[in-house]
Amino acid sequence: MVLLRRTAHGILEMNRSGSLVQHLATQFSFTHGHQPGRSEQQSWAVSLPVLAQDLVDADLGDVEMLVEYQLPLTSLRADVVLAGRHPVSQAVSYVVVELKQWTSAGIVDGDPELCVPAGPPGRVVLNPIAQVRRYCEFLIDFVGRLQDLPDAVTGVAYLHNAAEANVSSLHDLPADASGQLFTATNRGAFLDFLRGRVAPYHSAADQLLSSKVGPSKQLMAVAAEEIKNRESFVLLDDQQVAYRLVLNAVRRSEQADHKEVIIVVGGPGSGKSVIALSVLGELYRNGYAAMHATGSKSFTTTMRKVAGKGTTRVQKLFQYFNSFMNAGRNDLKVLVCDEAHRIRETSNNRYTPAAKRSTKPQVEELIDAARVPVFLLDEHQVVRPGELGTVAQIEAVAKAKNLTVRHVDLNGQFRCGGSRKYEEWVLNLLGLNEESTPIDWKSDDRFELRVADSPEEFEAFLQSKADQGYKARMTAGFCWPWSDANPQSGLVDDVVIGDWRRPWNVKGDRGINGAPPSQLWATDPAGFGQIGCIYTAQGFEYDWNGVIFGPDMVWRGDGWITDRMASEDSVVARADGPDYDRLIRNTYKVLLTRGMVGTVLYSTDPETREKLRELVGN
Repeated sequence: MVLLRRTAHGILEMNRSGSLVQHLATQFSFTHGHQPGRSEQQSWAVSLPVLAQDLVDADLGDVEMLVEYQLPLTSLRADVVLAGRHPVSQAVSYVVVELKQWTSAGIVDGDPELCVPAGPPGRVVLNPIAQVRRYCEFLIDFVGRLQDLPDAVTGVAYLHNAAEANVSSLHDLPADASGQLFTATNRGAFLDFLRGRVAPYHSAADQLLSSKVGPSKQLMAVAAEEIKNRESFVLLDDQQVAYRLVLNAVRRSEQADHKEVIIVVGGPGSGKSVIALSVLGELYRNGYAAMHATGSKSFTTTMRKVAGKGTTRVQKLFQYFNSFMNAGRNDLKVLVCDEAHRIRETSNNRYTPAAKRSTKPQVEELIDAARVPVFLLDEHQVVRPGELGTVAQIEAVAKAKNLTVRHVDLNGQFRCGGSRKYEEWVLNLLGLNEESTPIDWKSDDRFELRVADSPEEFEAFLQSKADQGYKARMTAGFCWPWSDANPQSGLVDDVVIGDWRRPWNVKGDRGINGAPPSQLWATDPAGFGQIGCIYTAQGFEYDWNGVIFGPDMVWRGDGWITDRMASEDSVVARADGPDYDRLIRNTYKVLLTRGMVGTVLYSTDPETREKLRELVGN
């Protein structure tokens, strides 16, 4: 997806007529559902004409510029992709251009991949050489047309306002074909580079924009490689910043008696678990004492099964938050706390022997256990009473210990097909944005949303997707009893809607009659026939997502009503009124954001179903 496709001559003509920025702003609003910021519009007004004029001056005025090219399966955008043919080989050729208006910048922490541009505030960002290099790698990994043509893509960062002397330290990161840097000082070299890489060929843009998107490297499928052998994920922008900040903190802890806390915040699919695995894999391969912890039995069990593949040493890297209640101070170099919104008040429970009971809050135990504790969380995924993992809580405990705290906010969206519009639609639907109300869904070619009129239609649609090779799952609010099952009687069809009956996923740790155990429901191919609940779906992703709204949350008049009497979750139902309402909304938010390609909705309540159809429009 691009906001604008024009030749360099066409860009300059639009700029002269005053329509360039307005056109981009209109397309941006239509695509993303909100207005672009002033700084973004200023960047378009200043940088795009500079690049277009450079192309014209290089006798490349007919080369097409794909402006704000959205990377597949994410909401991240390359400023411009130049599409044409190589002037020598005549093969298709693409140049990813990252435009910066910076006048100066320097590396930070002695790490050439990180830098701080001039001007307040001094936010740490990726060196633009590293940024554009990773964009190129990502395109080659995910765009089907390019997977067999790695030499067709090259990348440049163009700091057109900067003198070479004011950004010289950025060159500490070596350049290569995927990442080079040019400034105003060496504009002539930039023009020569362009002449040597791209010539007009309009079919090149057609081929790129129509190419099939390759399959996502889903978390579980590559975990074993990631942990034991090599880096399998391409981390982009703030993901790579988070990754580097952790490694730099480890380096500082080696050099001195140093300890610091890193907090990474991001919504569903923003890459938190990918960062966790990348950090763990790098540290593991280099012999550091590092571990991964969550509060989710399903997620931890799956990581042990897939990443460990029977290797006990690797499986032991994956633990639970309450595994560290008796850990020695700084026993670990790094503790990666994934799904940290599930941190609880204490690690003690009724089975904890008196001699082993902890006197500390759980978050303090986790901070004390490692030189570099890393917390990855999404506060909108708190779905049970007693889950206390928030930025404020972690920060308060860390500051009470006089520890440095570093924050990273993940801006990218890597689930829901990279559709930030869909994530915002969900937040507005459920009233989780401040003063938000439901809004109409506007079609997005990156993500499909549908409403079913019956549970039979709901299941049949998802089954059709599964038959096409997609991973599909059915989920529901916890509004039906959940029976114990055994091999003799099989699963019980607890979820009953009219004549339609289906079982919940297996409750225990052992599969029953071909149905996988609960912790593997989201990843085992045999998981489709059962309905997943919040506790088995949270933390996972699948291509097609089905969500049944039960009677615990219904639309009445002009707002949502949550009903604790309709809930079969005895723990959540005991929460106070406002807390119960918040937990149910968060529950449906988690369920609604598991899909990579699309989601189909169904409500057992006619008025709610009508409201959903009114909003979705199909």
